[in-house]
Amino acid sequence: MWTHASWQGRLLPHPLPAGERLRAYATWCNAVEGNTTFYATPARSAVESWAGQTDPGFRFVIKLPKTITHERRLTGADEELRAFLDTMEPLGPRTHALWIQLPGSFGPTDLGTLAGFLRGLPRSHRYAVEVRHRAFFDDARSARFLERALAAVDVEWIPFDTTALFQRPPTSDAERDAWTKKPRVPRRSSALTERPIVRYIGRDGTADTVEGWGHWIDTVVEWLREGRSPTVFVHTPDNADAPVLARRFHDEVRERLPEVEPLPEPMPSEPLTLF
Repeated sequence: MWTHASWQGRLLPHPLPAGERLRAYATWCNAVEGNTTFYATPARSAVESWAGQTDPGFRFVIKLPKTITHERRLTGADEELRAFLDTMEPLGPRTHALWIQLPGSFGPTDLGTLAGFLRGLPRSHRYAVEVRHRAFFDDARSARFLERALAAVDVEWIPFDTTALFQRPPTSDAERDAWTKKPRVPRRSSALTERPIVRYIGRDGTADTVEGWGHWIDTVVEWLREGRSPTVFVHTPDNADAPVLARRFHDEVRERLPEVEPLPEPMPSEPLTLF
């Protein structure tokens, strides 16, 4: 996302060399979703550059390639997994979690496959699973079995909260596109581990997005008081103001818990001048 076109020159300096764009983004937010790794494992040199542009405390939540999760469906992908983990090695402690996003067709009957895959993962990393099959949200028994499989190996369940998006009909092209692509499932907000991860998508209107995240402000404050270390990603259909909204979310949490550390001061999007 640090190369998102609408941010360049408006929120982030432009032009910037490719090897400096993540560094600029990291002055806005202290975590990022590694979504492009779903489509292809990057070159190790690219990952080395990511590490070089961020502090050790910066959080990457990196998605496993679709060859592992969607094409092989967690079966017979040992070689691909080893190659991926080797490529991510330069990130070191920045790898907050490896994100296992499963296809919508991956349902309760596949839980044995998921449990076996999770048991075989190296313990050098933390993992988090995102499911989209409706049964895990509508059927309490299926949800309970999934929670047990994840909790047994200290793996988190990532909620992707789209309730604000689907609360009213779309009013923009980006919202209409999101309506056709995003999962429409009930909100889930139970943490299984000390490091819960939330993916929240609002609307292209700021007021609707802020109104929709009230539940998560309460939940994150509660998690922090419990001693957990949550990571929250804020999206909108067009993502035009996502970094600004993420910082606003963080500020609202700090209003309730002033001891939470502030985010860094954003890098100016335009060069500083004397006059």
